[in-house]
Amino acid sequence: MRYLTKAVVVLGLLVLGVSIVRSQPKPAAKGDQDSITIVFKDGHQQSFRLADIARIDFAPAAGAVQGVGRAHFTGEWKVGVGDIPGRTFVITLEPDGQARKTLGSAHGIWTVVGGEAHINWDDGWHDAIRKAGNKYEKVAYSPGSSFTGTPDNVTEAVYMESN
Repeated sequence: MRYLTKAVVVLGLLVLGVSIVRSQPKPAAKGDQDSITIVFKDGHQQSFRLADIARIDFAPAAGAVQGVGRAHFTGEWKVGVGDIPGRTFVITLEPDGQARKTLGSAHGIWTVVGGEAHINWDDGWHDAIRKAGNKYEKVAYSPGSSFTGTPDNVTEAVYMESN
């Protein structure tokens, strides 16, 4: 009887070990590098070939402004210089998230947040291009401040290319 009990316990441990190993996610096989695997909250997975995917859409976050995406802001914007009335420079927002300007630190990165373009410049300054009534404005924030703080200056922003 003792031998039978030990055998049952060992067999049970083996079955448990195999089931744990089988439930672990497996690394992508060499031939699966051109696919994407979605793991759902309930644990099941589904893979798709990248060649079959046209685009991936995500539902907007709660409170996000509908219909305003990256394409809405991509292009050249003529904006004012806050401390010099009448003087302007150009901000260029690229589709890949890169930003350039013709004044000061010339490089930055940008994204759309809450229906406005947020640009973080390499020198620490950051600008927002946002709709204000029927026009757009460029809102500038100094290094160390946030997009929700008091801006250092607000000037007009005019889109120079047609979308």
